[in-house]
Amino acid sequence: MPDANPVPSPTVIDASGLVVGRAASLIAQRLLHGESIVVVNAEKAVVTGNRSQVIAHYTAERARGSKRTGPHYPRYPDRIFRRSVRGMLPHLKARGKLAFDRLEVHIGVPPAYTGNSTETLPAAKARPSVRPPMTLEAITRLLGARI
Repeated sequence: MPDANPVPSPTVIDASGLVVGRAASLIAQRLLHGESIVVVNAEKAVVTGNRSQVIAHYTAERARGSKRTGPHYPRYPDRIFRRSVRGMLPHLKARGKLAFDRLEVHIGVPPAYTGNSTETLPAAKARPSVRPPMTLEAITRLLGARI
């Protein structure tokens, strides 16, 4: 007997070349509307801005708090991307928690999603600039991640 409520397959979004904050806000909106989203290539997402200020921001976030009490800021690109999306959600409320549970973020493309067609978010694409933006991979290597 077929299932009455088939679970739709999640939307796979390729984060290559997307600005982290813009992509996070667009993904958060879609999650709140009930969509399940899988983000692949999180390490290729970019952070725009002055290189030294970007590095200073992420190192300060990582150094804030204590090991015991937090806040615990992630070191790896998939977790940084996931936390950015969490910041765009009402994650302390029930609907925000449910929306956040529908998000998966991966470094690279896992074997389960290699054959799937991916989509991109044109509104979150990084615009061409004089100096290239930093990728999350470069930032996390400076934070001590071993990718």
